[in-house]
Amino acid sequence: MEQAFWVQKPGVGELREERLPEPGPDDVLVRTLCSGVSRGTETLVFRGGVPASQHDVMRAPFQDGDFPGPVKYGYLNVGVVERGPAELTGRTVFCLYPHQTAYVVPASAVTPVPDGVPPGRAILAGTVETAMNAVWDARPRLGDRIAVIGAGMVGASVAKLLSGFPATRVQLVDVDPSRADIAEALGVDFSTPERAHGDCDLVVHASASEAGLTRALELLAPEGEVVEMSWYGDRRVAVPLGEHFHSRRLVIRSSQVGTVGRPDRSYAQRLAVALELLADPAFEALVSGECAFEDLPSVLPRLAGNELSALCLRVMYQPQ
Repeated sequence: MEQAFWVQKPGVGELREERLPEPGPDDVLVRTLCSGVSRGTETLVFRGGVPASQHDVMRAPFQDGDFPGPVKYGYLNVGVVERGPAELTGRTVFCLYPHQTAYVVPASAVTPVPDGVPPGRAILAGTVETAMNAVWDARPRLGDRIAVIGAGMVGASVAKLLSGFPATRVQLVDVDPSRADIAEALGVDFSTPERAHGDCDLVVHASASEAGLTRALELLAPEGEVVEMSWYGDRRVAVPLGEHFHSRRLVIRSSQVGTVGRPDRSYAQRLAVALELLADPAFEALVSGECAFEDLPSVLPRLAGNELSALCLRVMYQPQ
């Protein structure tokens, strides 16, 4: 009998026993090595903050139950294939699966982890995939002046990817000065909001705050664009569309990982590239906390209540 983490009701988590189905000829049985808690989305789910209008949109690929609970939710899972097609058996794979000690899914639902990527870093594949999609949506140009507001998992990943474009000026912006250490590890400039460089051609907003969105518009040059990545859940936010919004011909556009930002790429191709990018050890800076799987029911309330400051919480599983 396996175990899985469930949100029993908003603010309360528990471990439940799970009986696995017998794998079919096109399935894999995966034994989990580690999983990741995506702080923004998963703490929102844990608090019961997914609005009713978004229950279908927010479903994870292998979610069980329904919002606000009981629900088994998560999508950053790395494990080893114990049973399945010969080409996958024994391979370390990434899957968009919740926190569970082992699981059975179609073989097409797992992506092999490249040899140069440690399993503990591969849990970031879903985050880097989201960041890739934002970069595709943003369409940066050589020499752009760029700010990324919100130095969480996604924002920091976006800044890292954008910094690879030649002659660009990229600055990661956050209200927490301690996030400067993460920016340094990723090789990007850092600023608090009040000191951030203005006259930006592009601002990617990922702070999920009204103040962050306001500052994003303030930092734009004429004809500049904000790419809005934040997920606000059931909160309403005010957008300052007065002042310079019309006279400077500013643009706000959304970016969400549910749609691939390039029509010539598939979901599988996007995820495979994200895993290749994780060969860069700089991404390790995004994993700033760790706990054992059996401790998740007591750790997640602390993460949701901001008692823990981890960007990505890595969950470790006991070997069988």
